[in-house]
Amino acid sequence: MQSSFEVEQPNPEVSGRYNRPVPFTGKDEFPKGSAPGSRMRQLQHWTGVNYLRESWAWVRGKRLLFPSVSELGRSLAALEDSSSRKNLPADDPEAPIFLLATGWRTGSTLLQRILVTDQRLLLWGEPFGEMALVSTLAETLSRLSTFPDLKKYCAGETITSSAEISDLMAKSWIATLYTSGEDLRVALRALLSGWLGRPAAERGFSRWGFKEVRLGATEATLLHWLYPNAKFVILSRHPFDCYRSLSDSGWHHIYHRRPDIRVDSAAGFARHWNRVAVSWSELPAGFPFLHIKYEDLVQGKVDFRGLESWLGVEIKEDAALSVAVGHTAVRNRLSWLERLIIVREADEGMQALGYSSRNALKHVGDRG
Repeated sequence: MQSSFEVEQPNPEVSGRYNRPVPFTGKDEFPKGSAPGSRMRQLQHWTGVNYLRESWAWVRGKRLLFPSVSELGRSLAALEDSSSRKNLPADDPEAPIFLLATGWRTGSTLLQRILVTDQRLLLWGEPFGEMALVSTLAETLSRLSTFPDLKKYCAGETITSSAEISDLMAKSWIATLYTSGEDLRVALRALLSGWLGRPAAERGFSRWGFKEVRLGATEATLLHWLYPNAKFVILSRHPFDCYRSLSDSGWHHIYHRRPDIRVDSAAGFARHWNRVAVSWSELPAGFPFLHIKYEDLVQGKVDFRGLESWLGVEIKEDAALSVAVGHTAVRNRLSWLERLIIVREADEGMQALGYSSRNALKHVGDRG
């Protein structure tokens, strides 16, 4: 199983105000010079509440395990081995685009807005994301990696409607008679295509996809199994900046999965960010994904011409970049405790995606 991450869940032993980020309404984390008395009291109250809440969440949060790419891969291989036929055409026309970010406040909506400047493309935004549908499907299928002799339970092509087969089944042990793995693949693909692809087509879009902030490489492996021609754009942002923006937003409804897995602390966010970030290194060579850093995106360092060529779309990035949407950060930097927690919990992922953890405790974000 993949490394676990921790999510804070409601603790009845602590007042409700400590179970969610407390937004700070001032500009700086610490006062400079002689601040007015009211602002000083506000700052002292905010600092005390947040330190207690973050410390409590770090110690008491619940740990969860998620399936790895290799576990899911073994299950998918077993499903493919259980069928002698392939239902997907060699020239499969469906090629969705999946924009997957390493958590909330990563700039995924900005990149989503940039990509949909191609009028042929509709990228749904976190569709029913808190249901964790794709994650649950990946977790469910991963259990097949421990299932012995799956192929012998699947009905072969010789089982067809006839008097002979009917008589044979009446006299045989058919308590465990499965359809093939290929039938399951086609059915799961029909679920997603009917849910997201068909509504896009009905609105006149020839391409579709979605952006998400909860999914990692395991879920991407499942999506690629369902859509071999899919393309994956991976977006990351420094976890300090992500959590600063998330914490300052005042959002109290962040869930990895409703109603039981809530992400509303530095520890919970850092472990989620780390799990997703580390997972991308598990993908096999040749997997169709492209990694973009938010820092490069806002500094004009992304090769949009190369991106549009790879995706098969036409991007007019200036239209989206000219408008600021969804700015939430208020503080100039996180508290020392928040930074300490994130460095301790997300160091592996930071190194994997090129965010040096060296001197990370001195990192000061200046972007919202």
